Amino acid sequence: MAKETKYIFVTGGVLSGLGKGIFAASLGNILKSRGFSVNLQKCDPYLNVDAGTLNPGEHGEVFVTDDGAETDLDIGHYERFIDRNLTKASSVMSGKIYTEVLEDERKGKYLGKTVQVIPHITNKIQKFIVEAGKGVDIHIVEIGGTVGDYEGLHFIEAIRQMRRKVGVENVLYAHLVYLPFLETSKELKTKPAQSSVRDLLALGIQAQIIGCRAEHDIQQEHLKKIALFSDVDERAVVPLPTIRSVYEVPTNLEKFGLGDFVCQKLNLPIKKRTSNGWEKYLDNLAHAEGEVKIGLIAKYMSNEDTYKSVNEAIQAAAIHNKKMAKIVWIDAEKVEKHGTKVLDELDGIIIPGGFGNRGTEGKILACKYAREKNIPYLGLCLGMQVAVIEFARNVLNYKDANSAEFDRDSKHDVIHIMPEQRTCLDEENFGATMRLGAFPCLLAKGSKSYTLYGQDKISERHRHRYEFNNDYRKDFTKAGLMIVGTSPNNHLVEVIELPLHPFFVGVQFHPEFKSRPDRPHPLFDGFIKACLNQS
Repeated sequence: MAKETKYIFVTGGVLSGLGKGIFAASLGNILKSRGFSVNLQKCDPYLNVDAGTLNPGEHGEVFVTDDGAETDLDIGHYERFIDRNLTKASSVMSGKIYTEVLEDERKGKYLGKTVQVIPHITNKIQKFIVEAGKGVDIHIVEIGGTVGDYEGLHFIEAIRQMRRKVGVENVLYAHLVYLPFLETSKELKTKPAQSSVRDLLALGIQAQIIGCRAEHDIQQEHLKKIALFSDVDERAVVPLPTIRSVYEVPTNLEKFGLGDFVCQKLNLPIKKRTSNGWEKYLDNLAHAEGEVKIGLIAKYMSNEDTYKSVNEAIQAAAIHNKKMAKIVWIDAEKVEKHGTKVLDELDGIIIPGGFGNRGTEGKILACKYAREKNIPYLGLCLGMQVAVIEFARNVLNYKDANSAEFDRDSKHDVIHIMPEQRTCLDEENFGATMRLGAFPCLLAKGSKSYTLYGQDKISERHRHRYEFNNDYRKDFTKAGLMIVGTSPNNHLVEVIELPLHPFFVGVQFHPEFKSRPDRPHPLFDGFIKACLNQS
């Protein structure tokens, strides 16, 4: 008999940005620590098919899964909190739903019936939810946006119907609200929260858990008032104050007994909670002494979520070494205009991934600075390509060396599109040239990367189009830049190093996606250790 999956749906009200993703992930964390199998999923109301085309400066990073899905950054939170590699099934956008429904209509699958939001769109949403939750004890689904948004009503209706379709005892609704503080009267106000719960009720859903976000202390009287006016069990109205680290949220939820409450409501056994592995991380965080100063040479400066996984990977590695990471966000274009003096106080330099040539020359200058000054350097995706270009210009003396992405007329395109990809370069098929998802890599024994990973066969996630130009392999290795990681067939360059440098590593992939708070990625851990040794 197939396992009966329980569902928890997380919605939000009053305003966006409350942290539904962190709340959903924290619920997953505390339920997994009780021995249940847990999966998470994000239903996003945007009409995009996936997150691949969203502007990271506005929406945050595009998080890539092992199977190559370009997803919302919340999927990264999910993976870090439940320590599980998720799939494309964990990210569903309205564009994907509508596309499938319209394709079905064109194929005649609806037998000439009028195609409508209800039941066709809602049925398709439910199909995605049920399929993603197969085989696990508890499937947690976050609904993006806020209750009342026109663009999200089909998701709200779909999850309302789920209670009837899978059974009342198998569904739980959690709703996040915001409690504003009025400075003039020095009061925390609960009325917006009450109104938000009523808005949800008007759409047919009675919240059973209410998470209360606030920037000021929430008193018991506030929780009681919300419980009374929202007809919710007082035990299930949980304060979510601003805290030092998001990884303390599960502990906070446990403090208020939310794990036991969820189990009772879903008729699940009350299991003894085991360690989630974060105790050492939180202890190191509490007792961290001093800081390590890391420069992130970036293109998008308006939204730090653009590099969310990089930030989390740096912090995890620093805290693992009982230090706090002070991440200095440096606009690459300012390095272009004003030079490298802004880099003088850094312990280490990271250049993250990205597309387009804006700020590229500033990144090349920063890379040159790190190489010549023996400052630890970690290049991620574009950061590796930048290192290759810089070395070609300033060591190999190919002054016009560049990437074909930035200069198609360069005589030394040390980064280029592989010949077998060029047939896809017309506008309609450009996406076919993208390398997405997890790919294997072989590391050279004796290299720094091999030592850090502790193995020669690894798998890492990619999101890029341009590759190292193999015509230049001999030139680089002869001059001292070593190719220490390649695809199994030795065709694609994945990792480069400067062996005589304290730490100079460039990788074509995105190791930040696989870092965990209690288990920092080995490349980031090695980088931080090198920074501390240098400082």
